[in-house]
Amino acid sequence: MSERNSTPSPISGSASDSDNTASDDLTADLDLAFDGAEDILRSWRRGMRPDPDLTVSEWADQHRKLSSRASAEPGQYRTARTPYLREIMDALSPRHTAQRVSFMKAAQVGATEAGNNWIGFVIHHAPGPMLAVLPTVEMAKRTSRGRLDPLIAESPALRERVNPARSRDAGNSMLSKEFPGGILVLTGANSATGLRSMPARYIFLDEVDAYPASADEEGDPVTLAEARTTTFSHRRKVFMVSTPTIRGISRIEREFEASDQRRYFVPCPHCGHMQWLQFERLRWDKGRPDTAAYHCEGCERAIAEHHKTQMLEKGEWRSTAVSADPHSIGFHLSALYSPLGWKSWQQIARDWLAAQGSEEMLRAARNTLLGETWVESGDAPEWQRLAERREAYANAQIPVGGLFLTAGVDVQKDRIEVDVWAWGRGLESWLIDHIFIAGGPDDPTCWDNLTALLGRTWVCANGAAMVIGKLAIDTGYESAAVYAWARAQGFDQVAPVKGLEGFNRATPVSGPTFVDATIGGKRLRRGARLWSVATATFKTETYRFLRLERPSDEDRALGVLNAPGAVHLPDWIDTEWLKQLVAEQLVTVRNKRGYAHPEWQKMRERNEALDCRVYARAAAWILGADRWDEATWRRLEEQAGVETRPALQLAAPTEQTAPTAPKAGTPTTPRRKRRAYTPNFMRD
Repeated sequence: MSERNSTPSPISGSASDSDNTASDDLTADLDLAFDGAEDILRSWRRGMRPDPDLTVSEWADQHRKLSSRASAEPGQYRTARTPYLREIMDALSPRHTAQRVSFMKAAQVGATEAGNNWIGFVIHHAPGPMLAVLPTVEMAKRTSRGRLDPLIAESPALRERVNPARSRDAGNSMLSKEFPGGILVLTGANSATGLRSMPARYIFLDEVDAYPASADEEGDPVTLAEARTTTFSHRRKVFMVSTPTIRGISRIEREFEASDQRRYFVPCPHCGHMQWLQFERLRWDKGRPDTAAYHCEGCERAIAEHHKTQMLEKGEWRSTAVSADPHSIGFHLSALYSPLGWKSWQQIARDWLAAQGSEEMLRAARNTLLGETWVESGDAPEWQRLAERREAYANAQIPVGGLFLTAGVDVQKDRIEVDVWAWGRGLESWLIDHIFIAGGPDDPTCWDNLTALLGRTWVCANGAAMVIGKLAIDTGYESAAVYAWARAQGFDQVAPVKGLEGFNRATPVSGPTFVDATIGGKRLRRGARLWSVATATFKTETYRFLRLERPSDEDRALGVLNAPGAVHLPDWIDTEWLKQLVAEQLVTVRNKRGYAHPEWQKMRERNEALDCRVYARAAAWILGADRWDEATWRRLEEQAGVETRPALQLAAPTEQTAPTAPKAGTPTTPRRKRRAYTPNFMRD
């Protein structure tokens, strides 16, 4: 076999050696005795020299110039001014393995400038198609004029690569910047056309929490933008930045929680303890925000603000979670890290005190100062608190006080989940059973197992047996199959339900209405009776009941009973179920016209426990529990063999007195006594 000959690369060795060797070869082969020869030779040498291997932060320190038009501190950019941005910017460099970088932050900590540095780096050292998305097209235009144009004009390395916008064919317009090897396109999240305009290797998503829910009714703007990177596979970079808004609907919080959740740890100047700064440790004398100082969690000593510069220099990012995607990293930063001369700890304390008493101002302070989401009032308690309040009673056993049973059923593609609740006076409730039926609507065995529950009995504390009084099943998935099963079981014990959003319903449950059902391809008129449920009303009620305080042991000894609506959870239920129960958050959203209205939003994907609770509560309403009189409750107590309330003491007969004249405004016409309603399962 003959040996393969290899020619050494013309750029191997040092830059000076390469230039001299190449220069000698070129001089020997070409006649350079003409005007401009030296310019050609100089350009050729520069083209053969490899670009320096810089990170984004190193590039910014060498080439970025800040303009007085866009910065309060014009001049050479210095990463040392904001050391916490170094690792964030370097994660955007091509040699870093991260593909998705999220940054949840307070206002005015330099995040947008970090994104602009990345844009400059791409234009200069890593050209390729790049898409920058702002909340609206108008904001994209404003950013182009106020930030990108000064970025290019003040940095010579960029100015020579992006032509001035002086002619139609310059490739430099307000929303498009062409440069050798790539193009930068700016657009708004409200423009579906702009989001799907081109493939992109780099995507800069700025202030994602201000994006509309849908771009021109075509879907989530973030999803549409990220779809542009599909063809670039592992070479793509997505940088998502925002100040958070409301818990449960915040895009940046959702992205951060799915990442490795990095926090910036800084050392205490007194004891050296590494910690990430938390607002709870910023303390000041009452009514005197000028005395604000940070207290170390290690030694509890007060840290004066002049130590902050040294603390930031020695700080480091540390992961506090494990990311499901190894290529996704996230950073969080509050205004407590603002360098000297920006937002001081004293100013943060003043702003926080000024916000007290106003929910809107507190919301803005939490978002812009702490970089955290706002929790709306009326939300569910934390699942950890519910876990601490779990009670010891056996699975499938009804404690004293439970007088009838309802079930809520949630139908999923691969399973059916059932929660059985016992109810007592005042709508006090106990979770009795959680049943998981594997399969789905297309599995006959699954429906057979659900049918078996209708005849199953649960045992009361005194030994009495009890069946499900009403089972409410959701028709949101495979409604035809649900209608068919409900019709086959009869509607005395089964109630198909459909959830309705909004708080403006006249009644929490309405109906039933007759709907068409299909069995074996045959359409049946008046085939099913459907109940409509205002889910928002029952979710609000459930979370209000969950927040009720329990009587202390001393109060119970004195005969104090649980408050009406108290919810009892067993100790055998797991944490996943508890998280599902508090999976939604009541938030205030605005429509296209700017009108605000409350709306329930999911904070996590799975919320079956909450749905089943709502359906079981609707079943209790359909039975009439909200309208039963004392005689009905007494009869239920007799059936269960318990007495949950002492009998009413009748007043002793008194002397007959003449009727007094009615007060003004009191109706005098006697009302007809209505017949008490008795549910079917109580009838003889």
